[in-house]
Amino acid sequence: MNGLQCRSKNNVLMQEQINPLLCNPESGICEIPGENTISSEHNVEISENKPVKIIYFTDPICSSCWGIEPQLRKLNSEYGHLIEIEYRMGGLLPDWSYNSGGISKPSDVAHHWDEVSLHYDMPIDGDVWLEDPLTSSYPPSIACKAAQLQDDSKAVLFLREIREMVFLQKKNITKMEHLQKAAEKVGLDVNKFKKDYEGEAKNLFLEDLELAKKSGVRGFPTIFMSNKAGSTEVVYGSKPYTIFENVLLKLYPESTKTNYEKTWSYIFSKYHTLTAKEYSELSGTDRKKSEILLDELVSSGKLEKYATKNGAIWKLKNPDSDH
Repeated sequence: MNGLQCRSKNNVLMQEQINPLLCNPESGICEIPGENTISSEHNVEISENKPVKIIYFTDPICSSCWGIEPQLRKLNSEYGHLIEIEYRMGGLLPDWSYNSGGISKPSDVAHHWDEVSLHYDMPIDGDVWLEDPLTSSYPPSIACKAAQLQDDSKAVLFLREIREMVFLQKKNITKMEHLQKAAEKVGLDVNKFKKDYEGEAKNLFLEDLELAKKSGVRGFPTIFMSNKAGSTEVVYGSKPYTIFENVLLKLYPESTKTNYEKTWSYIFSKYHTLTAKEYSELSGTDRKKSEILLDELVSSGKLEKYATKNGAIWKLKNPDSDH
């Protein structure tokens, strides 16, 4: 290898380390530049009826976070009676100006997102970075805090909605028109949502950033799991379901699973949109068989399919308005 080739290779490695949107699929982490100093020292309030508290640092445009949706949905289905999940926004992409020495324009991310989609087996269309690129992840993060000010459960649905918008529908979720549409779809008071977005939600987002900094969080997903005894375990990056389950069992050995129905109708009644990977994880069905079944349900008029160049998502044909 000559000197020019060596320098070129080093530049690529440096760029991959610098840009947080170039997530590492092997480690399952989207990282902000800096040293990894995650602290498991947390003063966490545990509710009386939920013995394990989860603080989930995430970002609406974090592809690795989209990659663990199947695992988190299964964890909630099996152990939702034992866990309380608190969503915190981490601020993955402040803007593009901070990154003058590395990947410095949105189009550089497009191909990477397509590759990450294949790795996680979750549909992501990177063309949003070519067609209507996002300038920052801060606006959708603030929007999530605005949703939380109204209703935590609807806020989770809102985050899911805007993720589907950006990852599958190639929508620029920094725009209020899309954020407002998502808020309306999940049943939020849109006027209050817009008011909070311009006001209190910004302060809450800044508090999340400060907590992330204090906790040493610079990559997503970062999940802190704590019990009433004050013990905290950290799951850093996209990991298999067994990792999440084993950490939960370590913190609360008395954990018992909820044996929920594995039928398609029950699963879709709980989660109205599902990828084939999610359905496979939740139903225990083979991944390829899951996709065949979902397509058969489309043919019989029970589901609708939204296809992208990198996979699809299925939804109930006429879901209730409350998801």
